[in-house]
Amino acid sequence: MEKLRLGGMALQNGVLVHGPTSWGAAVRLSDGSIEAASGAKPRIGSRVSLPFVRGPLRLAEAFAVLPAVKRGLPAARLPFERPAVVVSLVVASTSAGLARRTSLPAVPREAAVLLASLVPALVALRGEELTSYHGAEHVSIGTYETGETAGKEHDRCGSHLIGPLLLASAVAGATAELVPKRHRSAARAVGALGAVGVAVEVFGWMGRNADKPLSRMLARPGTELQRRLSTSEPSPAQLEVANAALEACLAAERAAA
Repeated sequence: MEKLRLGGMALQNGVLVHGPTSWGAAVRLSDGSIEAASGAKPRIGSRVSLPFVRGPLRLAEAFAVLPAVKRGLPAARLPFERPAVVVSLVVASTSAGLARRTSLPAVPREAAVLLASLVPALVALRGEELTSYHGAEHVSIGTYETGETAGKEHDRCGSHLIGPLLLASAVAGATAELVPKRHRSAARAVGALGAVGVAVEVFGWMGRNADKPLSRMLARPGTELQRRLSTSEPSPAQLEVANAALEACLAAERAAA
């Protein structure tokens, strides 16, 4: 079987890997053993090829896998299943509202709103086990893709969406401010969805043009986030779990082929 394009997510106690049609996950249980499971991915955006529309749908598809993972592998602990993340959601909502009411110019104000909304995701990424499993996910997938031992940072990590999303969201939010007040909430919602679509398309371009100066500039926030905050070097035991998740995913893909 030719090499598949894979994605993944770190769990609090393991790793999730997903391919074009299937997912595989593995966790380390309290007794030290590894439990793995796999299944079919929900199909939401896989048949849609229209630019700017396919991006949000494929992101939704990636998150729609999570309920299936919890059903197939109840021992899996998702990154967002922590009280600190719930608290950060409240803080982020309040901060975003305050940022929107400031007297900053439109583009910086909307960028501040987006940064505030990213707080829960950043909190969810923290934790010694989680950052190590994030690194293990990258090492396992990167090694599979290249055939050589990969590092803990990966060029296709979702963190690289941050740069394009910040720019697109700031422009969309500033544009929505020009709409009459009675339609502004709807304009912001449409703009936010459009910003995601633009960011995903730019993210794809970055992957195809990694050596271009603009691509490196847009990737810099995500690269620094991985390097300094969201990943750490995994232990051999954590790599074992990540490889078990990878094998579960690939076996499910072979069965579905």
